[in-house]
Amino acid sequence: MPPRSPVRALAAAQLANSVGDGVYYVTSALYFIRVVGLSPTQVGLALTVAWAVGAMAGVPLGAAADRRGPRGASVLLALGTAAAVLSFLVVRSYAAFLLALVAYAVAQCGLAAARQALLAGVVEPARRTAALARLQSTLNAGLAVGAGIGGLALQHDTRAGYLLVLALDGVGFVVCALILFRLPVVPPVPARAVKEPRLAVLRDRPYVAVTVLNAVLLLRMPLLSLAVPLWIVTHTAAPGWLVSALFVLNTLGVMAFQVRMARGVDGLRAATRTVRRSGAVLLASCVVFAASAGGGLGPWGAVAVLVAASVLQLVGEMQQSAGSWQLSFSLAPAHQVGQYQGFFGTGVPLARTVGPLVLTALLVTWGVPGWLVLGAVFLAAGAAMGPVARRAEAARGVPATALPTAAAP
Repeated sequence: MPPRSPVRALAAAQLANSVGDGVYYVTSALYFIRVVGLSPTQVGLALTVAWAVGAMAGVPLGAAADRRGPRGASVLLALGTAAAVLSFLVVRSYAAFLLALVAYAVAQCGLAAARQALLAGVVEPARRTAALARLQSTLNAGLAVGAGIGGLALQHDTRAGYLLVLALDGVGFVVCALILFRLPVVPPVPARAVKEPRLAVLRDRPYVAVTVLNAVLLLRMPLLSLAVPLWIVTHTAAPGWLVSALFVLNTLGVMAFQVRMARGVDGLRAATRTVRRSGAVLLASCVVFAASAGGGLGPWGAVAVLVAASVLQLVGEMQQSAGSWQLSFSLAPAHQVGQYQGFFGTGVPLARTVGPLVLTALLVTWGVPGWLVLGAVFLAAGAAMGPVARRAEAARGVPATALPTAAAP
């Protein structure tokens, strides 16, 4: 990337906050339980409520980014996230914790939508998927570094250690805001002569259908973080350390190959083709995961099968990501990118909220047949994306025009 390119700046901002996110993901649960004094049930309930509210807030906050300008909205929401994280350092009651967690989820969901709108304003359409692939690689790198820092806090298991790393997360979002502020200004979308619904995306049924299908494919997110670890310890002869090894494999794989996987995904047809292939590859990974329960494999045989399944899952994940990024932009009207990205982004908290329950019931309780059912669902969702996306394109009628030209800060 050129030294002063907008993508480089966006990547630097992504790295700043993803290091903090890695710390947060690793340490927050134990901090809330051991330092704040909450029960696991209280933490789980608060997380569900907070991400549900955050998902609903993503659309209006994305629409606000369209109307007010995505750069300013991104900066404010990054600072809002920092304030929410830093408030975790002082909350000691459940009500205060819930309020802070809701503020964190709302700011995070709004920031995701606003940053997508900002990227659309500073990166030409043909390069957006490639740019998002670079950002995803940067995200994984930051998460890996942050998880390592969080691991040090877990090893020492002290109140001071937890406070220090959570403060680092808050500082990371402040740095993210400062970097985003240095990007060019993307003017707000001018008021349109034709009266439109305030949140038009909610009435765009074809786009809603595309978002739902993408949310189904996003069930692969809790697959690696929850279902596969439980599967390994309850249904296979593989050693427990494999859970960590597969996570590292996935993280490094995305860092190394996501940009390459996104090459050529520069239009609607290429995007639907890539998503269709991802459904087939995810089906294959589910079949191989199911085979790891074979009684005659032994520990090392199970390790080999699980690694092969994880590699297939990694390929399907990268294909699904590349295709969905292109779809989310190609099918969004140019003057409503923020709110459309906000709605499309609700698939992530939805998968994280519903996924654990669905995957635990399917895979841990039902076993091998559950893997086959899950694989068939992935295949069907990937195959359905093409017809649904074509319907969304036809409903939109004309290609999205370019967003307003970015101005120098």
